Amino acid sequence: MRDSRAEALAQILVRYSTRVGKGDVCVVQSTAAGEPLVQAVYEEVLRVGGLPIMQLTTDGAQAAFFDIASDDQLDWIPPTSEWVAENADARIAIMADVNARELSGTDPKKQARVSRARQGLMETSMRRAAAGDYRWALTLFPTHAYASEAGMSLREYEDFYYAACLVADGEPVTAWERQADEVKRLADWIEGKEEVRVKGPGTDITLGVAGRHWIPCYGEHNMPDGEFFTGPVEDAVNGEIAFSFPASYGGRTVSGVRLRFDGGKVVDASADQGEDFLIEMLDTDEGARRLGEIGIGTNYGISTGTKEILLDEKIGGTVHLAIGMSYPESGGTNASAVHWDMVCDLRQGGELVVDGAELQRDGKFVV
Repeated sequence: MRDSRAEALAQILVRYSTRVGKGDVCVVQSTAAGEPLVQAVYEEVLRVGGLPIMQLTTDGAQAAFFDIASDDQLDWIPPTSEWVAENADARIAIMADVNARELSGTDPKKQARVSRARQGLMETSMRRAAAGDYRWALTLFPTHAYASEAGMSLREYEDFYYAACLVADGEPVTAWERQADEVKRLADWIEGKEEVRVKGPGTDITLGVAGRHWIPCYGEHNMPDGEFFTGPVEDAVNGEIAFSFPASYGGRTVSGVRLRFDGGKVVDASADQGEDFLIEMLDTDEGARRLGEIGIGTNYGISTGTKEILLDEKIGGTVHLAIGMSYPESGGTNASAVHWDMVCDLRQGGELVVDGAELQRDGKFVV
């Protein structure tokens, strides 16, 4: 029997996040482990008159690809992926890992090569999304792998995750819209400002944001959600930042990441774990050493790190920076095959100062 919470989440994803309507082509992507939620989403797309395309892979396909694929195969772009980026009206991606460490032994050079090969797909998707021609949403289906990484039992993690997605609301489809007032207020307050300074243990960094647009997030792309973000001015980031939580990218995890910026560019980088992978990703292309995003978390319902960036970057009292590609709708212009978010916890001794005015102290907004 399918969990009723998966049914409610499917309604949110289809009817609210991606607003699938009659005749809309909606691609549903996941692995076999996500089947219960995939099936619920598929049925919901049919109910609203959409045209669903299901793209499911086996649990071990990604690891096998990096282990076996030749250079030509690493560079190859499946025609189906090109079609989705260029033509689909909506895409719902459901992460459903069964082994969080599956790619821990993968050659980072291969992962960087694949990222470079697929940069055009990311640029096309971001451009169409910014123009309003393409709606996308990313979520996950609770598995033992995510629960283990978060230090919870599967039942505890399911309760935690579905609560963060607001599925228990009496009217789940409109729940996120009704929660949007605070994040909209904060985004309005910071709009038009010129500089953000982030201070905390091991962190003192300034980011120029003049002329950039701040975007409030309340469930349209990420589920769960809760942040406001923009793309920093590409050559106006200076200082050092120490990231508090482990940061995963492409199935690999690094921890204890420290970055130093000068003139917008990462000029020094280190990590307690996974430093070689971190450097390889920073060297993917010219844009990978510059920032594509600064985001400020507003979801105080997520209170602890889970080692999954989809949740951790939303934690109220944190700030996250993404190296690499900017979202065009923010006004950012950085181009890269990489977009990697990393989280800095400001809840104990941290501060956000905007144009000399305090926005946040010890993780609490004071404006």
